[in-house]
Amino acid sequence: MSDQSSNGHTSNTDPTPQPGAASDEAKADRRKVLKLMGAAGAGLTAPGFGATYLRGFEYTRSVQAQGNSPVKVGFIEDESGNLSVYGIQKLHAAQLAVKEINEGKTLKGGPDIGAGGLGALGNVAKNPPTISKDGVSLGVVNDGGDKSTEVVFDEDADVFIDSGDKGILGREVSLVSLDGQSNNALWQQLARRLIQQDKVDVLVAGFASAEREAIRPIVDQFKQLYFYTNQYEGGVADANTFCTGPVCEQQVIPVVQYIVEKFGPRGYTLAADYNFGQLTAAWTKAFAPLVGGQIIAEEFVPLSVSEFSQVIARVQQAKPDWVMTLLVGQNQQNYYPQAAAAGLKFPMASTVNMAQGYEHKRFKPPSLANMHNAIQYQLEVPTARNRAFVKRWMAMFPEDQYIGEMAQNTYFTIHLYAKAARLAGTTDQATLKKALELGWSIEAPEGSVFLEPGTHHCAHYIRLAVCDENHDVKFVRDWPSIQAWWLQRLGVNLVRHPEYKQYTPDEDPYFKMFLKKS
Repeated sequence: MSDQSSNGHTSNTDPTPQPGAASDEAKADRRKVLKLMGAAGAGLTAPGFGATYLRGFEYTRSVQAQGNSPVKVGFIEDESGNLSVYGIQKLHAAQLAVKEINEGKTLKGGPDIGAGGLGALGNVAKNPPTISKDGVSLGVVNDGGDKSTEVVFDEDADVFIDSGDKGILGREVSLVSLDGQSNNALWQQLARRLIQQDKVDVLVAGFASAEREAIRPIVDQFKQLYFYTNQYEGGVADANTFCTGPVCEQQVIPVVQYIVEKFGPRGYTLAADYNFGQLTAAWTKAFAPLVGGQIIAEEFVPLSVSEFSQVIARVQQAKPDWVMTLLVGQNQQNYYPQAAAAGLKFPMASTVNMAQGYEHKRFKPPSLANMHNAIQYQLEVPTARNRAFVKRWMAMFPEDQYIGEMAQNTYFTIHLYAKAARLAGTTDQATLKKALELGWSIEAPEGSVFLEPGTHHCAHYIRLAVCDENHDVKFVRDWPSIQAWWLQRLGVNLVRHPEYKQYTPDEDPYFKMFLKKS
């Protein structure tokens, strides 16, 4: 494809810091910043401070040259078509974040700090509280019973604060939004328009991995700063791309371990037939044997399929202990009511359901009964900071039915971009990529999120959500921070060695061995 042939990925002119004096100076500046951050800790609006911080990156301030023109956030999501159930949520998240930034609001956080931490002697319930699916008030159905005193994870509830800067560096933020129409062929055209014609300062785009991979060669061709905010299969190592959603090592591993321990070893995978489904299924197949499990069958379903009678018959015949469902889009979500109508009652695991397409609200019980998902966020997360976030959201979009994982990611990502620009004192994209590689914590509605510099991926607060027969949700386990460790394991360090590829499990000798065995 012509885009890929003109990327120039290996050019020595890429402005990437190399080991040596410049990097050492940046480290020294970073130590200074952390001392100051302990006292300041909020909006980070002092441009001179940012200039000192980025001295080791051949930084040149460009605020005056930018004048008062709007900061353009380019945005592509599927506002229509098969994937619009996710795209509309993400659009509203972007609109809310831009509104708050223009009003002078921000989330707590900064380079390498966070308001969350380990607290001791907290009161916790004997059993998980259950949160109602009805409405958006996060009503508690069951509070979990008597409280006990144990070590718990404590987090700062008040994370929405004044930035001291209306907009970004005094410039209004403008959202330039285009509809991908659930059509991969259209995405490249829209990406080129935003980058070449609209000249956006940052690009936030993509639900399906196929959409991301359609535009990533164009992103790299123009060295465009790009945020991909979706949960996905993992493996993207790209100097221009920052992936702020969770990946397989943060979701597949916890949910498979839990469901094998609770229900038995034999799993059956149903997955969407494109790179997300295929690679997440590979992770599931490779990891299950490590916890005593086994994938006895896999099926890959085209996104256009909405009738599942034959699939359901094959699952019934196989009699697995549990089913891993990696089904995506409004067509494939029809599997759940059809399976329930056919009497299929096998426990289910997923990395997408409930948290993204809110099937537990859209379909009648018990369609999602016994669904398990190691989620990074969904509307029901029962914390004070999330309840405040839901309240702000619903004040702006009172007709919305749900706030899902990818919407929350889009929201905190745009706030993160604004914070990095304020610290750097510029919206210059090359400089901002360096600023983002300093290692950032941001206090998102889910909890503390850490953007790891070398891989451009995030450590997330992960909770194991379970849906009951009434479609109420409870969280039975939580992990306050799970790193996206796989690219680190492969030796990826984009700060020192820029790359522009996606790794797959069969490139890892460890996973390759288990994939062959199974």
